[in-house]
Amino acid sequence: MPVAAVVGGHWGDEGKGKIVDALAAEADLVIRYNGGTNAGHTIVNDYGIFRLHLVPSGVLYPSAVCLIGPGVVVNPDALIEELAMLEARGISTRNVVVSNRAHIVMPHHQMLDVREEALRGSGSHGTTKQGIWPAYADKTARVGVRVGDLLHPAYLDEAVRYQVARTNRVLAGSGDGGAVEVGAGDGGAVDADDLLERCARWREALAPRIVDSHGMVQRALRSGARILVEGHLGVMRDLDWGIYPYVTSSTCLPGGAAAGAGIPAASITRVVGVVKAYTTAVGAGPMPTEIHDATADFIREAGQEFGTTTGRPRRCGWFDAVAARFAAELAGFTELAVMKLDVLSGMDRVKICTGYRLRGILLDGMPDSVTLQEVEPVYETLPGWRLPERIEAPRDLPVEARLFLDRLVALVEVPVTMVGVGREREALLRLEAPAGSEGRR
Repeated sequence: MPVAAVVGGHWGDEGKGKIVDALAAEADLVIRYNGGTNAGHTIVNDYGIFRLHLVPSGVLYPSAVCLIGPGVVVNPDALIEELAMLEARGISTRNVVVSNRAHIVMPHHQMLDVREEALRGSGSHGTTKQGIWPAYADKTARVGVRVGDLLHPAYLDEAVRYQVARTNRVLAGSGDGGAVEVGAGDGGAVDADDLLERCARWREALAPRIVDSHGMVQRALRSGARILVEGHLGVMRDLDWGIYPYVTSSTCLPGGAAAGAGIPAASITRVVGVVKAYTTAVGAGPMPTEIHDATADFIREAGQEFGTTTGRPRRCGWFDAVAARFAAELAGFTELAVMKLDVLSGMDRVKICTGYRLRGILLDGMPDSVTLQEVEPVYETLPGWRLPERIEAPRDLPVEARLFLDRLVALVEVPVTMVGVGREREALLRLEAPAGSEGRR
């Protein structure tokens, strides 16, 4: 049975949660495959507004099993809190499970994240300080603690004590180990016994949800179940292909979904690239189309562009077709979902970045991060549009909005199949004849 993946086509925060929520209505299994609490998905439905950080966005459909996959790094306290929030608001979480192979974000990982950002000073990366990269670093160094280890107390004791001793050596060598108190004991050192007590509480709360995700996924594949995989952030934050070093610590591509969910790559045959009608970013690093004027303020306020995790104002700019095409080529987008078309409603003119120029020379494709900081965006200006108060079908879109969508397809070379025109669940148009279906896919 084919598997569908939802992938961000820019710097993250593109509206993937809304697309996952829409597609999950027909899914049997929804899998989150990367990242942690450093990003979030916002969903609006009849129950209200939900901001999810770890729980897959399919949780709002009781028929879907929601798996936090092995590629995710899990902050157990945050997960327990998020589950409690959902239950308190009338959403059942009985179908939410977590892979025994997912790694744990410890309190000292957050401490290290905060410390490192402080040491970088003016050169900080703008991380969310959620401990994501230190958890992935320990995973890569093969000293990580996995969720399944909570069920093996003897092994857990050994693994935690080794990781804590290693962390305390780092803190002692930094000369500022006492600067941060989160998860620290006397003198800024991490206390292994306190951490093991916390692990016991995590085990009590999460043990019924810990599963062998390999068996679960393979059974779903064999039975022909409808599977949806969702990632966080976007291709421009990918560890290998993003704006390094201002990237996340995991892979945002469908290839990362194959590993992070435990699904054969060949099974992922539908890849929905999600973008906004403009571009946003949170954190540092190059963003060629960023603007710093009243238009940016208008977009930020109209689109409520504030980070789901941190609340930080997002950087805003015009649609970057170069980055979107780069993402489409890497991720193999089979279709495009364009979100927040309504935010640009009322503008007389809108712009699309169609290329980058470096010292008078038009570049071919996406340069490396150092070069990207020096490029000048090449813009094409299109007429703006005013959306009617009520939009029930694609035919209700003004011709100018359709021309905008068609131009995106021509530049990105992927057909548009979904268009977001509001925050509500029903404010998502499905295009019967994909806009600009003359695209390469």
